[in-house]
Amino acid sequence: MNNSPSRNTFLLGYNQTFLDLINHFENEKFPNKILLSGKKGIGKSTFAYHLINYIFSKNEENKYNLKNNLISENNKSYNLVINNSHPNFFLVSSDDDKKNIQVSKIREMINFTNKSSFNNNYKIILIDNVEYLNNNSINALLKVVEEPNNKIIFILVHDNSKKILGTLNSRCIKFNFFLNNDNSLNIVNKLSNFDFYNNLNNDFKNIYLSPGEIISLYKFFKDNNINEEISVDDFLKLVIEKRFYKKDLFVKEKLPFFVELFFKKKLNYYKSKDKIYNMYKYFLLKFHDCTTYNLDIENVLIELNQKLLNE
Repeated sequence: MNNSPSRNTFLLGYNQTFLDLINHFENEKFPNKILLSGKKGIGKSTFAYHLINYIFSKNEENKYNLKNNLISENNKSYNLVINNSHPNFFLVSSDDDKKNIQVSKIREMINFTNKSSFNNNYKIILIDNVEYLNNNSINALLKVVEEPNNKIIFILVHDNSKKILGTLNSRCIKFNFFLNNDNSLNIVNKLSNFDFYNNLNNDFKNIYLSPGEIISLYKFFKDNNINEEISVDDFLKLVIEKRFYKKDLFVKEKLPFFVELFFKKKLNYYKSKDKIYNMYKYFLLKFHDCTTYNLDIENVLIELNQKLLNE
């Protein structure tokens, strides 16, 4: 199963927002700067790629199926976009090993906007994880989004748990994305056709996970032969023992979240709640220092393992 948004040929949810934007496009009233904002993993990037395919495939064979919100895998533009080789498409995103989007990427994008479009069609710039733009990148971007060339569309995707500069926000038409828990699970089941969530340990189920996060968790469990019934305690022991926090991007990003789940579980059955709460604050501060000062998290996890996981 490939859960890359660029390869998701089905769009589940957000039908009305999608139709509204399509109608704006057909009536030549499409905003040239849109911001898709919401929780990470709820389908914002997938939505963007479907919008892009609708525009690019309009006059092509196997064009976008608007009735079923479906991209054809045989469509020329779809295959060019997933290989990042479409002449009218430019992707800006953070690299796996770098949080910040470098200003050099924005300058490369600006050069792209100054070139003639292929077949005089729309050029689309997708900026994924816009929250990772650093100050230099944002300043360079603001200059080009202020007055973009004709037939250029900017689509910005934003994880709203992180702030973006107000001057960038104010220059875009913003669309807020949200899924409730039932919608989320419905999408996961349709996308994956597996019973993973139903068999998942309650330690992980009794919290809100987006479709993207559930699918990423499933993929991590499957790739590493982990039983979905594993408790959060044993899961963290495994993460520390196998040092997944060093080699798996999903675990790196979600590790503080899994530690939070662990402490919430402890609070439910420990008599001395003050002790657990103080311990949680202690480790929360340790995680914060590791992120802020770029410190190695390994010693923190070893300490966590010694103090609580082995009790």
